Amino acid sequence: MTSLETVVLVALLAGCATGVGALPTLYTDRVSHHVYDGALGFAAGVMVGAAMFALVVPGLELGTPWEVVAGLGLGTAFLLAANAFLPHIHLHFWGEELEGTSALEQATDAAVGGDRRRAALVGSAITIHNVPEGFAVGIAFASGETALGFAIAAAIAVQNVPDGFAMAVPATRAGVSRTRTVLYTTLSGGVPEPIAAAIGFSLVAVVTGLFPLAAGFAAGAMIAVVFRELIPSSHGHGYADTATAAFVAGFALMLVVDTVLAV
Repeated sequence: MTSLETVVLVALLAGCATGVGALPTLYTDRVSHHVYDGALGFAAGVMVGAAMFALVVPGLELGTPWEVVAGLGLGTAFLLAANAFLPHIHLHFWGEELEGTSALEQATDAAVGGDRRRAALVGSAITIHNVPEGFAVGIAFASGETALGFAIAAAIAVQNVPDGFAMAVPATRAGVSRTRTVLYTTLSGGVPEPIAAAIGFSLVAVVTGLFPLAAGFAAGAMIAVVFRELIPSSHGHGYADTATAAFVAGFALMLVVDTVLAV
């Protein structure tokens, strides 16, 4: 089995990919719709494939369908509850989407508190995603599927890039220096993801019978992120076909990883 140190390092690198998304803000605060939508579609396909092949299927092999289904429900409920109760902002090309605690009690844009607070709220959205994603990395490695553990981490890293860009833009507009923006954006993924990975890895390694439920939980949260955030964000700009093709390509990549590379 992979060591805890290796799992934490892999999850740290995947989480720090948010900083890669911030790098374009060193030069510009704009990015092509076409590229952005394709990247989101590809990340969504990889994440769905990872959830199915690295989590759901092994969970079914080591446990009962009811354990996996219960985990799926709990993971989905966790993601939706976090969206409902943790104030955060999703930044889309069409504008901001404020969520959590009744959208800060129906706050107006002015009441949200300016760009600095909006950047912090976008960071909260990234944290909501990174907790179940880090958990998934830890669970995959704990199952002994080393290749798929690396594949899940790679998929999460791809998805973290546009997340990092979404956080970095309002930070730079708020007057935060570009170098500090890259640093803060990197930490927004690099801190919660390895912690969650360590928890997921340790739980499954210690309580082996927990794997089917834990795998279902991580898969449910990841699929919920895909359908609630990534797919809607990748459509509506005229490049839905690109996003769809990229989704299938990402899913196919995970199929290849599972059948060819997994040992």
